[in-house]
Amino acid sequence: MFTLACYPRYPLGHFPTPLEPLTQLTGRLGDTYRSVPSLWIKRDNCTGLATGGNKTRKLEFLVGEAFQQGADTLITQGAIQSNHARQTAAAAVLAGMHCSLLLESRQKSDEDYERSGNVLLDEILGAQIVDRLPTGTDMQAAMEELAERLRGEGRRPFVIPVGGSNPTGALGYVACAEELDAAPIPIDWVVHATGSAGTQAGLVAGLRLLRHDAKVLGVCVSRNEDLQRSLVHQLAQDTAAKCGADIHLPQDAVLVDDRWVGGGYGVPTDGMVEAVRLLATTEGILLDPVYSGKAFAGLLGNITEGRFKSEENVVFLHTGGSVGLFAYRSTFAPSTT
Repeated sequence: MFTLACYPRYPLGHFPTPLEPLTQLTGRLGDTYRSVPSLWIKRDNCTGLATGGNKTRKLEFLVGEAFQQGADTLITQGAIQSNHARQTAAAAVLAGMHCSLLLESRQKSDEDYERSGNVLLDEILGAQIVDRLPTGTDMQAAMEELAERLRGEGRRPFVIPVGGSNPTGALGYVACAEELDAAPIPIDWVVHATGSAGTQAGLVAGLRLLRHDAKVLGVCVSRNEDLQRSLVHQLAQDTAAKCGADIHLPQDAVLVDDRWVGGGYGVPTDGMVEAVRLLATTEGILLDPVYSGKAFAGLLGNITEGRFKSEENVVFLHTGGSVGLFAYRSTFAPSTT
């Protein structure tokens, strides 16, 4: 039996996160559709680190590894409104480290997007936003160049990949799989947003290691199905190997759905807006416009299509990021002039 106890880990979050029934939403959908499963939500938006989010789980293991290597500075990258960058900045504060961020301009934006939401919190948390780089930049190479420069200044940087998504970071979602395995209900499906792949890879690897039969459906927020499935598959195998196991995981066992991406990463869709408003007005829970909003739109779409059975328990994993709503003010409150 594998154990996570042997990996360095720095405590950052509030775990286990709540698992709650979406009673009012399930009832409303039941008035419209013939086959509606029992809907639950795993509240990884409540991890407690600077408004919470899924990256906190990954950062516990990544910061633990950084300490093991004697680092004094965390370097990472993401889009302007990166939830990962914001949580990394907060993790650095708790760990007594510096934080240097490289942000990529991936889409057309307005002043709200450029200055509010996550990027405002990055600044409040004391992170150094080293540069804002144009879309298409090799961000990993840019981080390595920054790390080399900091080493020349006598610093000891630790480079964290986008989304914290490598086998070390994915251990955070092996830990989440343990929480789901211990849930008081039988779980048939887990649905969530899949982007940099670490969340889905950790869940897939963890549930396989635990011999749990739940299916994991990742709703794509940036790539097409083929690319996303390949990325998740490889990282899941690498994560299992890090846990000392060789899991049998056919590539087609990785379930992804790319129909809800719309115009691309971070580009609003009508389905996302409807999903955000529906969960807010039925359960009082706020999603985010880039990840969980599109993932919830995918969940609703799959319910409409009858993918889930009425007797099944479907858990939506809320990956956090609602502070990003402030960066999309014009999307949710369009001008009437």
